Amino acid sequence: MTTSARTYHHGNLRPALLAAAESALAAGEDLSMRELARQVGVSHAAPRRHFPDKQALLDALAEDGFVRLGDELRDAIAEGDFSARLLGFARAYVAFAVEHAALLDLMWAGKHRLEAVRVASDQAFRAPLALIAEGQAAGEVVAGDLEEVGTVAVATLHGLAAMVNNGMLDAAALDEIVPATVERLLLGLRPRAPKP
Repeated sequence: MTTSARTYHHGNLRPALLAAAESALAAGEDLSMRELARQVGVSHAAPRRHFPDKQALLDALAEDGFVRLGDELRDAIAEGDFSARLLGFARAYVAFAVEHAALLDLMWAGKHRLEAVRVASDQAFRAPLALIAEGQAAGEVVAGDLEEVGTVAVATLHGLAAMVNNGMLDAAALDEIVPATVERLLLGLRPRAPKP
């Protein structure tokens, strides 16, 4: 293959650009479309066939992040009793949030700005919300609005990951911290007898 042919043709340009953009984001580098094109070996104009501008690339990266997160969450809660599946959800979310901290920030920012990213977010959390609904139906989780109860769980896990990402907690301790957090979360989510 000649240099000029390689410069203008790339079999998997869109995923290659997303991967390069995520790497740059994680490294705190400036996202330049020209530099990303150079990294994946295409002409500087080639990325515009998939992404008209840098914001479109970032939006696609956020959407792709939620798709990947959703796949990991679904796999993590596929088997076991309610407590085991909730722990699987917690481990998967925290692991993703710690491993992809900059991407997760982009994902949550994009969720509130772009419909496609919001839809991908809703899809990503569909299985965990269904798990919480099962817990409610079985009497293991307090009754109430599913979105509100789910927000408590996600906020707890997101906060835990943020503490690791900001150096407040040691990532090496997550194997102990995550189960302890889920245990306390379950205590907080359990139904209580009404006060007399």
